[in-house]
Amino acid sequence: MNSRSLHRLLALCVASFATAVAAAQTVVDDRALANDADGTNWASYGRTFSEQHYSPLREIDDGNVGRLKLAWYYDLPPMASVFTAPLAVDGVLYFAPGYSVVHAMDARSGKLLWRYDPEAPQAAGQKLRMGWGIRGIAYWKGKVFAGTHDGRLIALDAKSGTLVWSVRTVPQDDARYVTGPPWVFDGKVAIGFGGGDFDMVRGYVTAYDAETGKQAWRFYTVPGNPADGLEDEAMKKAAATWKGEWWRFGGAGGTVWHAMAYDAKYDRLLFGTGNGAPWNQKIRSPGGGDNLFLCSIVAVDAKTGKYAWHYQINPGETWDFNAAMDVQFADLVIDGRKRSVVMNAPKNGFFYVIDRRNGKLISAEKFAKATWAERIDRKSGRPVEAPFARFMDGKGILMYPGPVGAHSVQAMSFNPGTGLVYIPATELGAVYADPEGDLMQWKPKPNRVVNNAIGRPNPPITIPPGSSSLLAWNPAKQKAAWSVPLTGTVNGSTMTTAGNLVFQGQVTGELSAYAADTGRKLWAFDAQTGIQSQPITYQVDGRQYLTVIAGWRGMGSVSGVLPDWEYRLQPRRVLTFVLDGKVELPPPGPRTTDFVDDPGFVIDPTKVAIGQAKAGLHCGLCHGVGLVSGGTAPDLRKSPIPLSLDALRAVLHDGTLVSAGMPQFGEFSPEEIEGIQHFIRQRARDGIAAAKK
Repeated sequence: MNSRSLHRLLALCVASFATAVAAAQTVVDDRALANDADGTNWASYGRTFSEQHYSPLREIDDGNVGRLKLAWYYDLPPMASVFTAPLAVDGVLYFAPGYSVVHAMDARSGKLLWRYDPEAPQAAGQKLRMGWGIRGIAYWKGKVFAGTHDGRLIALDAKSGTLVWSVRTVPQDDARYVTGPPWVFDGKVAIGFGGGDFDMVRGYVTAYDAETGKQAWRFYTVPGNPADGLEDEAMKKAAATWKGEWWRFGGAGGTVWHAMAYDAKYDRLLFGTGNGAPWNQKIRSPGGGDNLFLCSIVAVDAKTGKYAWHYQINPGETWDFNAAMDVQFADLVIDGRKRSVVMNAPKNGFFYVIDRRNGKLISAEKFAKATWAERIDRKSGRPVEAPFARFMDGKGILMYPGPVGAHSVQAMSFNPGTGLVYIPATELGAVYADPEGDLMQWKPKPNRVVNNAIGRPNPPITIPPGSSSLLAWNPAKQKAAWSVPLTGTVNGSTMTTAGNLVFQGQVTGELSAYAADTGRKLWAFDAQTGIQSQPITYQVDGRQYLTVIAGWRGMGSVSGVLPDWEYRLQPRRVLTFVLDGKVELPPPGPRTTDFVDDPGFVIDPTKVAIGQAKAGLHCGLCHGVGLVSGGTAPDLRKSPIPLSLDALRAVLHDGTLVSAGMPQFGEFSPEEIEGIQHFIRQRARDGIAAAKK
């Protein structure tokens, strides 16, 4: 064989190999999702089954992160929330902002490959009055899975975006809705739901066959009416910890509205459960009791859904504390012994390290201000509550943390190299008091923003301003390693890498990188809008990419930054970075607009009072307390729609903006709608007057 023939043969071999590599596609299954060592893809909410939000990639590191620049960006239209985690598989980026509108994009260029809109707002009905969109999606063997606000679980073909199957996982006509990501494992996809803050619903988790959508199993998190029969031994065990007729309102909470994790080592699915419905235990379960399985980490057999173990973080939960935050696995050396553990930093301000095998507490210490309890007793695993924690004096009490939590749904991350967990921590108290009147006569109010059975203190109590930080926590030693103070009360999710880096988006619009070992700030990028979503990092064609979805979902001025990000003005963008990227963002636009007023409009104080009462019950969750919006919904003080009573009636009563995520309130009377108009006009003039000072 001459040299020319040899070269031709080698070229053919190289071309064949390149074609084979290009054609190869990752099979995302148990084996792939259990592989913590391969950082090519980010195929699960926390990247792998360990849910650590950690990547072993190190092309971008603490020495060269200053060269990190934009590779591309993609503008998204205005929507209530882009607080959602993307996935990356084989160079394709998948994400579902807003109401589960699933996108697939070329991660190299930002080219849109397909888009699927399940039209969830149109299908949601009154469910649209709660929640804002899903926080993540799942991927399994060529399918993308997403929950929808109206309660469906859908499976899409990852190549084309066509619908493969759809199942209804919650009833159509109650307050259950889906905002959390699904979790995949062993050919199944599991999903929970929210709603325990808004009505009396009974929590459960359902697993479906990933290929067909057929239900595999369902685990209820709280017992129903014993007269109807309790489903299994777990529910019999749980029912013994409740008092009174907890089922009488139709449910008792315990919704699994966010975090899960699949433990491949023991073939178990773990999930965190939420608060009671209502929050106030004196009404929900008069006489007390632990109220299993509220505010617990629950482990079930992944194949059957049968109960394996639980650890209850707050027995007798009564504060809207819950365990729905990150459920993460790690191997830690504790007291000279290697332990396989579950880590959880829930709302209540304690960091928990739990034995992964049996659910027994190893340790728990305060990572934030927590006045509700002195400590967690290691022997019993139970909190030693403060004397005032159950707000028994009838006047109310200021307690830390409040319902916002010391750590909420913004993802924390764990770096095996440093041994540290990176927590978006919050310090903000709240006032707890019983509602007025006979507690046993309390009833939930239909269509109300919240039905928590928490009243107003008498006399009123002022809540001090909140604060936040990026906290590096050593879970083996149960103490802080370092902390960086941040602006505002709530900030974004974290992600960490083998390059000794921690990335976090912030309410200020900054995406920052810190040295994972010391907390030294190494890099920052101005996204021109607040960031709550977690960054992810992955590899395409041998290059490391980093992607985050920027946009702020604020429900008022809780962020502590004024002016807050306005719904109509803030950009919403997919931002993707590489070393030595060449792309620049356009110059930022204005961050605020003027208040809208009609000088000829005569405000009627009586009508203002009617509108204020109605808005307080129905509008504040999205448009902000006192209509001071923070990004989730338009600032009504600056909207031209309320200038016209007919236009306002069309939106509220007729539902002309349902497709945009604005709920319909067909039960509002003409007098109530006019009252809301007068209240908006009053609040706009209050804003104008304040701006002149």
